[in-house]
Amino acid sequence: MTPDFVMRLGYAAGEVLVRRARQNGSGHAAGKRPTILIGKDTRISGYMLEASLEAGFSAAGVDVILTGPLPTPAVAYLTRALRLQAGIVISASHNPYEDNGIKFFTEDGGKLPDELELEIEQGLAQPMQCHESAALGKVRRVEDAAGRYIEFCKSTFPTALDLRGMKIVIDCAHGATYHIAPHVLHELGADVIPTGAEPNGTNINDKVGATHPAALQQAVKTHSADIGIALDGDGDRVMMVDRHGALYDGDQLLYVIAKDRLRSMGLKGVVGTLMTNLALEQAFARLGLGFARARVGDRYVLELMQEKNWELGGENSGHIICLDKHTTGDGIVSALQVLASLRSQNVPLAAICSELTLFPQILINVRIPRGFDWQGAKDLLKAKEDAERQLGDAGRILLRPSGTEPVLRVMVEGRDENRIGSVARELARKVEVASGQS
Repeated sequence: MTPDFVMRLGYAAGEVLVRRARQNGSGHAAGKRPTILIGKDTRISGYMLEASLEAGFSAAGVDVILTGPLPTPAVAYLTRALRLQAGIVISASHNPYEDNGIKFFTEDGGKLPDELELEIEQGLAQPMQCHESAALGKVRRVEDAAGRYIEFCKSTFPTALDLRGMKIVIDCAHGATYHIAPHVLHELGADVIPTGAEPNGTNINDKVGATHPAALQQAVKTHSADIGIALDGDGDRVMMVDRHGALYDGDQLLYVIAKDRLRSMGLKGVVGTLMTNLALEQAFARLGLGFARARVGDRYVLELMQEKNWELGGENSGHIICLDKHTTGDGIVSALQVLASLRSQNVPLAAICSELTLFPQILINVRIPRGFDWQGAKDLLKAKEDAERQLGDAGRILLRPSGTEPVLRVMVEGRDENRIGSVARELARKVEVASGQS
């Protein structure tokens, strides 16, 4: 991702916003420009890309508000709260510091619709120009962005509860929550021990955070803390650790939130993904809760939630969406919902999660030729169907192509780890044969 490309992206997106503003009777035609918000995580490349985006939008006649380092869900919140036309986050989420990316939010804090993304992509193919000086966008910085978001996060925690008496380790992954999450927890009354809260531009997600929870597990035991919370680099994922150092993933945390909401306010159903553990689906069935699987990705979870008019969904990776609290997945807000459940019932995390025993999952990545039509491989599909009949309700099989490399993922889960391992290895061999790799 080069500065030149990002500047052209900002210009193309700015042109779309200006054009739509004119069509809607606002923007230049009404004497004011569209305004967008730009936030970023703590990667060193964020400075460079922020300046490029700023230049591109300004050249297109769009005003820009800069926040500095801020979690992805905070940008979604502020875009909506400040009544802006769009929000942009410069972040590669849970990936290493060498990577970076651009994420857009609409004026209501949601993801861009496909037709708007296509319009921006088409604009990228056009030569970049520049408005005359009087029509250029202006740029300013909002100094209280972190404070506004801290107050928002606190507002999602019940006013009748607090965290006094709890010792909490918070691992910020040296990412965008480093100056926010510890304050949220402290202001709710907790004794807070921050870790992964010293970003230097190159240490984001480096052996810390939600993707590397071993550091948090050790810190909780070292400090004899009651609980630990691990976020990822841009703050939209969460994992948690109990006082004994046991790790709880997104499926388990989703269960805690769902069960508490079912008890306290009622809940129609929960959206998971194709990777959601079968044990969670069966647990929801026992509770009488509806459950549906979306494609892997928080965007698809959100779309299915909106389609079904359900307010709760998430992924085992730690993306959890509580639509009654926020428009997008938010690691801090999700952690607060779990903590609220524990406080209201006065029980430890381990006690609630003891009701849910996740099934073992075996995942094998099988390299395949590019363009291999696995869905048309009859012998492979028959082998999958035979294995599914053998497993019955005690297991599940998923074949899923990678979106980034020539790999077919073979996932088998069930109660018996030895059995599912055998099934997974046999299916992987069938994939190799069907694709000509054996």
